[in-house]
Amino acid sequence: MSSTEIRRTALDATHRALGATMTDFAGWDMPLRYGSERDEHLAVRTRAGLFDLSHMGEITVTGPAAADLLDFALVGNIGSVKPGRARYTMICREDGGILDDLIVYRLGDAEAASSAYMVVANASNAQVVLDALTERAAGFDAEVRDDRDAYALLAVQGPESPAILASLTDADLDGLKYYAGLPGTVAGVPALIARTGYTGEDGFELFVKPEHAAGLWQALTEAGAGAGLVPCGLSCRDTLRLEAGMPLYGHELTTALTPFDAGLGRVVKFEKEGDFVGRAALTEAASLAERKPPRVLVGLVAEGRRVPRAGYQVVAGGEVVGEVTSGAPSPTLGKPIAMAYVDPAHAAPGTPGVGVDIRGSHEPYEVVALPFYKRQK
Repeated sequence: MSSTEIRRTALDATHRALGATMTDFAGWDMPLRYGSERDEHLAVRTRAGLFDLSHMGEITVTGPAAADLLDFALVGNIGSVKPGRARYTMICREDGGILDDLIVYRLGDAEAASSAYMVVANASNAQVVLDALTERAAGFDAEVRDDRDAYALLAVQGPESPAILASLTDADLDGLKYYAGLPGTVAGVPALIARTGYTGEDGFELFVKPEHAAGLWQALTEAGAGAGLVPCGLSCRDTLRLEAGMPLYGHELTTALTPFDAGLGRVVKFEKEGDFVGRAALTEAASLAERKPPRVLVGLVAEGRRVPRAGYQVVAGGEVVGEVTSGAPSPTLGKPIAMAYVDPAHAAPGTPGVGVDIRGSHEPYEVVALPFYKRQK
C-alpha cells in the first residue's frame, strides 16, 4: 500500500450502510458522525455509544526483557504493571518533548517466563512510536512487533455499557477495574476486554481480529437496542474527551511540550531503576516547573455563543496571556468550551477579565478547573 492510499477499517462497509459521514483521519477513512453529533454525544453521557477505533496503533512487545525495554523507552514504570492491568504513559524524545501518549496493557499471567505487553498509540503517531520502540530495543532481549493489522478495536461507552456487554459475555465485568483488561469471549468472539475509554464515562474497549469486527458490531447493536445505544463517530468522541478534560495529541500534547509543561508530570516515574530516554531533560523540566510554573492548562467556558478554536489567542488586559488548544460547543454544558494554556497569573478559576480573541473580537470567558464534566460514580 502506498503511503498516500487511504486505509479502511474492517467496519468500513458497516459505516457506509449506516449512512455515516466519513473523513480522512491520520490516513484512515473514519466515520465522523452518523446523524447528529450532539445526539451521539448525549447518548454516551446518558445511555451508550458504539465506536470504531480500529485506526489506533497496536504494537506488541514480547521477550524476557520486554519490561526493561519499555522502562527504558517510556517515561512510566512499566515493570510494576501487574498482569491484566493497563497504564497511561508517554514516550518522549531525548529533549523531553512528547512523541505520543500511550496506553500499555500487560498481557498474560505472572507465571509466564517472559512478559508480553500491548502498546496502543494514537493513529497519527503509530509509525513514529513503532520506529522509536524498534530503535530503542537495540541491546534488549525483546521483540517489537507491528500489530496494527492484527486487531480491530470497538468501544462501547456510557452508563448502560456494562449491562449491554454483560448480556454478550460471561467474563467477570464486575471484577474488571478501570485500566484493566482480561481475555474473554464476547458474542462468541475471542477478545481482549479492557475497561478503558476516552469519553469520561464508564465503558469498554474490545480488541478483536478484524474478521470478527462486523459480527461483533452487529451483536452489540442488537444487544444495546433496548438501552438506547447508538453508533458514534469521531466528532462526538472529541467533544466527549474535551468535556472530560482529556488531552489530545497535536493539541494539548506536542513535541514542543514536556509532560511537565502539559501538567502531566505525574506520568514521569523518576524512581524507577536505570536510565530512560529523556530522563536528564525531564529532570530539568521538573525542577523548572517547581521553581517557575510553566503555562497552565485550564478550562474556559464562554459567556456568549461564539466557539473558540485551536490556535486562538487568550487575552487579558489587552495582552496575550495564552492560546486555545481545543474548543467546541459543549452539549452537556450548553455553552462553548475550550482548553487553553495560559500563564500562571491567569490560571486560577474565576480570574477576571479573561477572554478569547475570536476574529478580532475579545469574547469574555470564565476560567474554570478541568475537567468540565465528571461522571457520578
